[in-house]
Amino acid sequence: MEAAAVAAVLGFLVLAVAGGSAGDEAREAAAVRELLARLLGPGPAAAFSVSVQRALAAESGLDTYRLSGGGAGARVRVLGSTGVAAAAGLHRYLRDFCGCHVAWSGSQLRLPEPLPAVPEELTEATPNRYRYYQNVCTHSYSFVWWDWARWEQELDWMALNGINLALAWSGQEAIWQRVYLALGLTQSEIDEYFTGPAFLAWGRMGNLHTWGGPLPRSWHLKQLYLQHRILDRMRAFGMIPVLPAFAGHVPKALTRVFPQINITQLGSWGHFNCSYSCSFLLAPEDPFFPIIGSLFLRELTKEFGTDHIYGADTFNEMLPPSSEPSYLATATASVYQAMITVDPDAVWLLQGWLFQHQPQFWGPAQVRAVLGAVPRGRLLVLDLFAESQPVYLRTASFHGQPFIWCMLHNFGGNHGLFGALEAVNQGPATARLFPNSTMVGTGMAPEGIGQNEVVYALMAELGWRKDPVADLEAWVTSFAARRYGVDSKETEVAWRLLLGSVYNCSGEACTGHNRSPLVRRPSLQMVTTVWYNRSAVFEAWRLLLTAAPTLAKSPTFRYDLLDVTRQAAQELVSLYYTEARTAYLNKELVPLMRAAGILVYELLPALDGVLASDSRFLLGTWLEQARTAAVSETEAHFYEQNGRYQLTLWGPEGNILDYANKQLAGLVAGYYTPRWELFMQMLVESLVQGRPFHQHQFEENAFQLEQTFVLSTQRYPSQPQGDTVDLAKKLFLKYYPRLVAGTL
Repeated sequence: MEAAAVAAVLGFLVLAVAGGSAGDEAREAAAVRELLARLLGPGPAAAFSVSVQRALAAESGLDTYRLSGGGAGARVRVLGSTGVAAAAGLHRYLRDFCGCHVAWSGSQLRLPEPLPAVPEELTEATPNRYRYYQNVCTHSYSFVWWDWARWEQELDWMALNGINLALAWSGQEAIWQRVYLALGLTQSEIDEYFTGPAFLAWGRMGNLHTWGGPLPRSWHLKQLYLQHRILDRMRAFGMIPVLPAFAGHVPKALTRVFPQINITQLGSWGHFNCSYSCSFLLAPEDPFFPIIGSLFLRELTKEFGTDHIYGADTFNEMLPPSSEPSYLATATASVYQAMITVDPDAVWLLQGWLFQHQPQFWGPAQVRAVLGAVPRGRLLVLDLFAESQPVYLRTASFHGQPFIWCMLHNFGGNHGLFGALEAVNQGPATARLFPNSTMVGTGMAPEGIGQNEVVYALMAELGWRKDPVADLEAWVTSFAARRYGVDSKETEVAWRLLLGSVYNCSGEACTGHNRSPLVRRPSLQMVTTVWYNRSAVFEAWRLLLTAAPTLAKSPTFRYDLLDVTRQAAQELVSLYYTEARTAYLNKELVPLMRAAGILVYELLPALDGVLASDSRFLLGTWLEQARTAAVSETEAHFYEQNGRYQLTLWGPEGNILDYANKQLAGLVAGYYTPRWELFMQMLVESLVQGRPFHQHQFEENAFQLEQTFVLSTQRYPSQPQGDTVDLAKKLFLKYYPRLVAGTL
C-alpha cells in the first residue's frame, strides 16, 4: 500500500473519533483535579494547576502534555490536550521528578518538599493516536466482582498511565435481554442462554452459553448502574469507551419464534460439549442479521450514548462454517453493516487473536477476505499478542487497516513472575518502522491483571515514547527505587537478576501461562524446565530479605518480597517433584517418601502461610468479593461457586482444568495440597504393592477432590494473618541452605 494512501486511511480514523468542545476541556480538567485529590489528598493536590486545551495538540493531532513550574512557593503546572494527556503528564511529573510510584499493589507517594521545579518547560506528545487497554477476558478473570470503588481506582490508574481507548462492556446482557424479549423469547429462554458472571467473556465471544448461569435480575441492575458510572468517568477523562456490537451469535430459542431463520451451529469449544458450547451463528445473508444487530446497537446507544467505536468478535477461537473467502467477507461485512445502520460513524475494533490462534485456517486469502470487507480506516485491529507472535508482519500491516500493537502478557490471571521485557521494549518502535506501517497505537491486553507490575509500567511508558528504553537495566533500577521510595543496593541487584531471568523470556514459547507443577494436576510426565536460571530467583530472594530491615514498612516492598518468595516456593515444588519422580522411577521408597513428605507436609503449608499474610493473595478476598456482589444468601452462594469453578475446574468436568490457576492462601491448602498428597500417596502405594501407577485412576480420584473443593461452602479468611517478612524469612532459612549445599 502506498505511503500516501496509508496516511489518508489513518487520518480518516483520527478524524472519525476526534472532536470536543470548551465544555469538554473544562470537564476533563476537573476530572483530573479530582483524581489528583483522591491520589494525594486535597492539601498536596493544591500545589498543582491542571488545565486542558485541545490546541496544545493542534499540529500533531496527538495527545500532548506540557509540564512547567514547581519549586519553592510555585505551583506545578500541568497542561494537557485531553484529560488523559493531562493525567499522563501528572504521572510523568510524579514519577520522574518526585520519585513516586502508582501501581495495582499499592502506591508510593512520598512527595519532596518543596515540590521539585521543572528545569525547562517539558512538552511531550505521544507517537500514536491510541493507548489501548483490556482484553475481553479481563472482564471475567479480574473485573467480574468489582464494585464502583474498585472501578474508580482502576480508571484513575488508566488515566495516569495515559490510556485513552478501552472496552466498556459491563451491562450488555441487560440490553440483550430487552432485545430478546422484544423479539419474543421468554425470560426462561434468555436465562438458559446467558452464562454465569465468571464466564460472561466467553458468552460474549460466542464460545459458550448456559454454563454457570442463569444471571439474576439483580446482576443486570447492578451492571447497568456500574456501566453508567464507568462511562461517565471515562468520558470525563477524555477516554474513548469501546461499546459492544452484534457479532452474529444468537440463542437457539430464536428458532422457536422464527422457524425460517437461517442459523448454523458451530463446533465445540474448550472441551465443552454442546450443552454449553456449539454456539448458533446467524447466517450473514439472513434478513434478520441487520435487524437484530441494529436493534441491539440502537437500544445500547440509547441507554449509554456512543463514542463510535464498537467491539465484536465473530470467530474468536471458533472455526467458521466455511473457509471460502466470499463467505468470510460476507460475514464480516454483515457485522459492520449492522453497526453503520445505527451509527454511520462506526469504527469496528476487532481482536486479531483469531488470525494467530488458528493459523492453519486463517491463510492469506481468508485473512484478506476479512480485512478487506470493511472500508479502510473503519476496522481497527488489535494485534493482540504482538510481543510474542505479531500478525502485522505476515499480513502486510493488516493489508492497510489500522492496527494497535498490543502486549497480551498474561493468560488466565495466573500468578508467576514472567515477562519478555526486551521484546516489549523493542516491539512498538519496530512496528512503526515496518514498511507502510498502519500502526496507530500501543496496547495492554492481559487476560488478568494484578501481577508482574514492572511489565505494565514499561508498556504504559512506551505508549508515550518514540524510541525504546535505551538501558533496561538502568530503567528497572529506577523502577525499584521509585517503587520503594529509596535507593537500595540489594534491591537494585535483585531487580537486575529478575530482569535477566524471569523477565527475559524470548521466542514463541513465551506465553505467560503458568505451567508450574505446583498449580497443575500432577502426573509423572510434568515439565519442569524453565527459560531462566532458577538460581537467579533464589539469589533475588536472598537480596530482598537482606533489604527487609530497611524496607519492611513499604507495602510495595512487602508485596514484592511475598511475590518472589512465592516464586521461589514454586521453583522448590518443581525440584522436590523431580526428586520424588526420580526416586519412584528408580524404585527407591525412602527417598520418595522423604521428598513427598517435605513437599506435601512442609513446603506447601509454608507457602500457604506466607500467602495468608497479604490480603492480595487470599482466596477469601476473591470469594468475599463474589459474595458481596449478591443481594441474598442464595445469590452469594451462586456467585461464590462461579468463582471457585473459574479458578479450578473451569467447566463441570474440568474442561479447561487449572487454566486460571492462582497461588492464593486457601487455594494452596484446600485444593493444590490435597491433590499433591493423593498423588504422592498413590506413588508410594504403587512401589509398596509392586504394581504400576495408574494415571487414569489418579485423575478420577483427583477429580473427586477438585469437585469437592468447588462445591464446598467452607469460608476462608479475607483478612491477612501473620507477618510477611517473618514468614518469608522462615521459609528462606529452611530451604536456602539446602539449595546452596545441594541437599534438597
